[in-house]
Amino acid sequence: MLEIQNLAVNYGSIAALHDVSLKVETGQIVTLIGANGAGKTTTLRTISGLLRAQRGSIRYEGEEIANQPPHRIVGRGISHVPEGRMIFANLTVRENLLMGAYLRKDRQSLGVDFDFVFGIFPRLKERAKQVAGTLSGGEQQMLAIGRALMSKRRCLMLDEPSLGIAPILVKTIFQKIVEINRSLGITILLVEQNANLALEISNYGYVLETGHVTLHDKADALRQNEKVKSAYLGGA
Repeated sequence: MLEIQNLAVNYGSIAALHDVSLKVETGQIVTLIGANGAGKTTTLRTISGLLRAQRGSIRYEGEEIANQPPHRIVGRGISHVPEGRMIFANLTVRENLLMGAYLRKDRQSLGVDFDFVFGIFPRLKERAKQVAGTLSGGEQQMLAIGRALMSKRRCLMLDEPSLGIAPILVKTIFQKIVEINRSLGITILLVEQNANLALEISNYGYVLETGHVTLHDKADALRQNEKVKSAYLGGA
């Protein structure tokens, strides 16, 4: 579904990504792991068109999308749940979800998608009329994911979904990610500091270090890799 080849991105004169290449197969969950500053968020933001690629290729379903405007990339079916959630704090839960469907032409079918999102996250249904800024961190993360699901949503990119969430809710969020993947066949590209949990639910993984892909393999194999265990899994 998604193929990146030799992607390079700079922040001014500072190189953030160096010839990054990766693939995301249709229907899979693929995770990017690495330390802070490794280039994980930069990769997602470049796919979304929020950052400009200096060179390299980003192909989605066989078509080049590098440096296209973000709204066109969303319109193709790539939804991005950013780090920090970035919900519209002054809007209600329902209004936030409607913002996710902004580009859709099939307005008559929105009820089906509201039902799906509320089925995945019943707590959002209970708080549909509540102002989003008053939700807990975990509820805001549910809302950010739900908002992304209201678009065409063939490919979902999640940036640090466990960040700032109470530990008791982290497992729930990851269970929901698996449910979204399996129930709709939505392809997921996941960036996550909790490498053990991310690899546990993924099919394949890539390790980024200072803007380079240094290792990639099936998720189970990465979990057994001594270097990965030592650096990212707490030696477990």
